[in-house]
Amino acid sequence: MASILLIEDDLRIRESIARSLADEGYIVDSQREGMAGVKAAVEGPVDLVVLDLGLPDIDGKQVLQLIRAVSQVPVIVATARDDQEEIVRLLDLGADDYVVKPYSASHLEARIRAVLRRAGGDESSSIVVGGLVIDPDAHEARLDGELLELAAKEFDMLAYLAANVGKMVSKRELLAQVWRLPYGGADKTVDVHLSWLRRKLGESAAEPRYIHTRRGVGVKLIDPDA
Repeated sequence: MASILLIEDDLRIRESIARSLADEGYIVDSQREGMAGVKAAVEGPVDLVVLDLGLPDIDGKQVLQLIRAVSQVPVIVATARDDQEEIVRLLDLGADDYVVKPYSASHLEARIRAVLRRAGGDESSSIVVGGLVIDPDAHEARLDGELLELAAKEFDMLAYLAANVGKMVSKRELLAQVWRLPYGGADKTVDVHLSWLRRKLGESAAEPRYIHTRRGVGVKLIDPDA
């Protein structure tokens, strides 16, 4: 299984993410400080780095630059700012992907899988759930071979649920990861988009197939034929 280096100064986050990744079968090394993380990344073996930007000894962007100076190991940056200009700068500095805090372990793991696929030369990032095929790179989704006409947020929500297939995702998590509202928003926003998405999937809340909700808990995508 892949070896993951987690550079994160927050003990609670570091232990929680490290435990979740280990439960998924990854080999995890975690570091609190940036320079210790650079040393671990260089000395390896490391297949991917998850890098928090707010570190106690050195700015995370400098850590990214130091790693990039000597290694092409994939790096996923964790940032508390959903600032498009800042994200573009991070990608220009050599980051392979990013997650916005707060993020779930399942969301991070989905990003890790996608980055490792690309790094391994597998260009196919499609997710298959029953008759659904979601292609994040092409920003397309098909149901039983037919292209779905989805609005941007409908697709983003479907792709996020597909990346976490079978797992109950809270509305707060959807607002944070799909709408980039880390401090919450109106649940009605999620409900309305779920209603639109269900209609395009040929189902309803009363007769769900792919999208199942549990009041007060969240929503999950399942394979109806499984």
